[in-house]
Amino acid sequence: MSEVSYVLVGRVRKAHGIRGEVVVETLTDAPDAIFASGARVFVGDSAGALDPKRGELTVVKSSDFKEGLLVKFDSIADRNEADLWRGRYLLVPESEIAPPSEDQVFIHALYGMAVRDMGGESIGVVKEVYDLPQGLLLEIERAGKPDVLVPFHESSVHEVDSESRVIVLDPPAGLLE
Repeated sequence: MSEVSYVLVGRVRKAHGIRGEVVVETLTDAPDAIFASGARVFVGDSAGALDPKRGELTVVKSSDFKEGLLVKFDSIADRNEADLWRGRYLLVPESEIAPPSEDQVFIHALYGMAVRDMGGESIGVVKEVYDLPQGLLLEIERAGKPDVLVPFHESSVHEVDSESRVIVLDPPAGLLE
């Protein structure tokens, strides 16, 4: 039996109202399909690993809400329960969604990638990925040096090789000092 890979599709921001609805920050290009009534999502962490204690949720309904979605799940009955879901990541099996195009990468795939400079010298490893309104921010763990935050943007990321799991940076001057 093959192991199932999961992809991040959202993160629960907070509870909303008294009926168990939650505000979900979407991390997918197809939120209307992923969070459609009757769709199922799984609970996990930011690296795409399932949380065995939380299992799966079924979407009862969803609607646009500010910069995300307002979602009602079948097993979240009230605000008290919804408050417990804050910060949880929502996943779907990779086989159920379209693969990323050649110039895209799944967020969870960035974790643990080696980071090198344009000359091929090792900078470190991606330790954490932050999804901010301005875009993704990579926290790079460096051996014997403080971690550094680098924007995941074309101005600093020269190349992402998903197969060899390497990110090539062209960081602004002084960023790695």
